[in-house]
Amino acid sequence: MENATGMESPRKSPVEEIIETAKKVILAPVEFYRGMPKIGGLVDPLIFALVLGVVSGVIQAVLGLLHLGVRVSVMEALSMIILAPIWIVVGSFIGGAILFVIWKLMGSNESFETAYRCGAYASATSPIMAVLGVIPLVGSLAGLVWILFLLVTASVEVHKLPAKKAWLVFGIIAAVLAAGSYATAKKAQRDYAGFEKAWGGKPGKDMTAEEAGKAAAAMMKAMQAEAMKELEKAKAEAEKESGD
Repeated sequence: MENATGMESPRKSPVEEIIETAKKVILAPVEFYRGMPKIGGLVDPLIFALVLGVVSGVIQAVLGLLHLGVRVSVMEALSMIILAPIWIVVGSFIGGAILFVIWKLMGSNESFETAYRCGAYASATSPIMAVLGVIPLVGSLAGLVWILFLLVTASVEVHKLPAKKAWLVFGIIAAVLAAGSYATAKKAQRDYAGFEKAWGGKPGKDMTAEEAGKAAAAMMKAMQAEAMKELEKAKAEAEKESGD
């Protein structure tokens, strides 16, 4: 590319391009999605999501080792970093397919490629969301609202859908996800409490293998009992419906 003086302007490195794109998504999302090419292949958005996802994974691993947010061991942190690329690649295509279906049902005429690009570039927020994740529930909720805003923006600027419809559809989806996250967090808290009660104290480095085995067995037994209770309840409801 040449500039106004006729001299060829220096080409930006891939890293510089990724950083510049991420800044646009974060600081000027409306402008970014308004000018985002709808075609051009899946490689560039995939690489973008992959790089930002790996950076996010590294941040989460480091924070976990520092006992901020979800605590992890060194091996768990290494696993997070090593397996992150696989999760991101698979997750990006699954997420792209889900968004494609949602936008199609909303009346969009855009292709899967366009839907994939919209979702992949929204991953620019993932490193910041990883940091916010150290704040229980509040961090994940803030991240969810941010993604909601980006998807609504993409709906309006790329898919040319009414803003009201976009806020309604993605708002409902976000509310369901938020409720699910809250329920999962509460269940994890109850499971941990049951584990602690079964062991007779707080699990720590001084727990022996025998004690850990007993506590895990007690926890599994309690979870099995709860599952059987739910199964019996579902069976009773099914029999009642069939009788009616």
